[in-house]
Amino acid sequence: MTGNFYTITQLAEELGVTPRAVRFYEDKGLLSPGRAGATRIYTVRDRARLILILRGKRLGFTLQEIKEYLDLYDLDRTQKEQLQRLLTGVRERKQRLEEQREALDTTLSELHAIELQASEALAQFERSKAS
Repeated sequence: MTGNFYTITQLAEELGVTPRAVRFYEDKGLLSPGRAGATRIYTVRDRARLILILRGKRLGFTLQEIKEYLDLYDLDRTQKEQLQRLLTGVRERKQRLEEQREALDTTLSELHAIELQASEALAQFERSKAS
């Protein structure tokens, strides 16, 4: 970092992503770095946006959802609408994850029961074969 600016390599290394990933988010309109000739110049604001993008992806939000959320910051400096949208998105994501957890728990229970039945049947087969 030089002052309050980052090169693409510095930004990528600091946040543990590849420069290609940073360019991808730029192509999707999530980042808009300045330029010094052909060199991309990222600001502290770009860094903060990238942190939010990576966090949003880690939490399972789509790039479109992340972009809408980030764009609201520029439109509403009070951040009220942004916070309302965030809260709605978080609640919806939590609900989807809870539903997935229930489905996963059901599947695991069924697999456990099948495993137990198969193990018992195999053990019975082995006992009858040994007698």
